[in-house]
Amino acid sequence: VGKKVQAIYLWWHKPVIDKELLQNLPNLKVIANSGVGMDHLDLKLVASFGVKIANAPRAVSSTTADTGMALLLASARRLVEVHNIAISPSIEYYEADILGVEVTGATLGIIGMGSIGYKIALRAKAFEMNILYHNRTRRKVQEEQAVGATYCKKIDSLLQQADFVMLVVSLTPQTHKLIGRRELELMKPTATLINISRGAVVDQEALVAALQTGVIRAAALDVTSPEPLPRDHPLLKLKNIIITPHVGIKTDKATYMITEEAVENILAALSGLPLPSEVLPS
Repeated sequence: VGKKVQAIYLWWHKPVIDKELLQNLPNLKVIANSGVGMDHLDLKLVASFGVKIANAPRAVSSTTADTGMALLLASARRLVEVHNIAISPSIEYYEADILGVEVTGATLGIIGMGSIGYKIALRAKAFEMNILYHNRTRRKVQEEQAVGATYCKKIDSLLQQADFVMLVVSLTPQTHKLIGRRELELMKPTATLINISRGAVVDQEALVAALQTGVIRAAALDVTSPEPLPRDHPLLKLKNIIITPHVGIKTDKATYMITEEAVENILAALSGLPLPSEVLPS
């Protein structure tokens, strides 16, 4: 059926798009991705076959921002840890010194201020947080003022000031292991690292060491590398970490919207119209 295929809808990186597949689909016009991240695709290879590529940024930005804030709050108040205490069969009384950290008035550093990062800033403003951000390009002054965000041209400045650091970047050669030992050591010992982007943005060996030795307070990850982690991975043995199984976009509404957005891009490509969410190789 290779000659009949004109469009591919990628769900959770399936099917794998490689040179062999592209060669066997001579009439392929478009690949629509179920999400924003495109690191699983060789964009230049796909484009070399004259195939257009689209993602689904409108469908996922709000739900991913919600996940980021959920992880921030859960880590700050140690919700997983205290839940396990509350349901323990041997519990007789609650300790009085199970202390979390304050979110109101704390400083949030957002690394990556695209559509998702900006929606995180909107949510953080409602929690009366001080907001710093680092991005390749600075947002408009009006956009900064709307959320009360301050631009940090250098990532080091953000890391040194933030109580919570949230990673919201695409995985590229430039962002691979963006947060390593040096960056973790720049953070406050009371700070929390939150990653809702891609696991490979963080040097996981450096993160393990930082969490074990108190270089930073805690981490909350919706993404790891690989997914899932091997069952004997040291990150799984730490108390000061929360790990969720890449659920950033997983709500019933978002899943429906992702499919709608993908179909919209596919129909546009098949009709020879501009794609609403076309992604071009850089």
